[in-house]
Amino acid sequence: MVLAGKIFLVNEDADLQLMATKIKDYKAEEKNETDNISLVTQIKDLSFIGDSLQGSFLQDELIDVYYHDKIVHIPSTLEAPFFFVKEKDRIVLTILEKKAKANQIANQLSKLLFITTGKIVEVGISPKVFKRFHEKNFEDTKVIFFDDVDLPNINKLSLYGSALGNTSLYLDYLKHGKIWYTVLKSNRYGFIVGITRKGVVVIFSKAVKEDFINYIKEEVIPLIIETKEG
Repeated sequence: MVLAGKIFLVNEDADLQLMATKIKDYKAEEKNETDNISLVTQIKDLSFIGDSLQGSFLQDELIDVYYHDKIVHIPSTLEAPFFFVKEKDRIVLTILEKKAKANQIANQLSKLLFITTGKIVEVGISPKVFKRFHEKNFEDTKVIFFDDVDLPNINKLSLYGSALGNTSLYLDYLKHGKIWYTVLKSNRYGFIVGITRKGVVVIFSKAVKEDFINYIKEEVIPLIIETKEG
């Protein structure tokens, strides 16, 4: 099962205990008059597990389905696990959902916690820190994308194959761009992982939610903190 998620920073002085009280048992209903149905948004199973505040964000939505020559609306519930963790006076949020949905949920959590959007923001890993992370794990690199390319008329460069970090072409591309995305094998966990400098992470290996959480906490969050401190 492929697990995907995106990491964010809480751009506000905050306390995890106080944050928990603000969103615990949150539930809101919105009546859809057209389909005569109530759509629910809620937070469930919020609790402290170790050093992290974990829960699930649930939101009902109507999906368009083609049925007997017409489009009908079918209710569906999105469920996205999330967790907050505090590292060196910075609170980091991870939402286990694809990029677009994770962005929407991050904005909704920002409004619930701080009344407005913009208090939960995207992360950034510096090219220098990201390159060092990659080169600690590059023995089985399978994909590398480079951005910020200085070659005329070329926006991105990419490499596909195996053991890409050991190739002369990799070294040549580094002279012209910066690593934006890589798919590699984690030395610590053995997972095949795709990761971008903006904190989008996908585990392609067989893994469960707890594996994903541990990987983010141990391997990715330190890169974000190092970037902020450096």
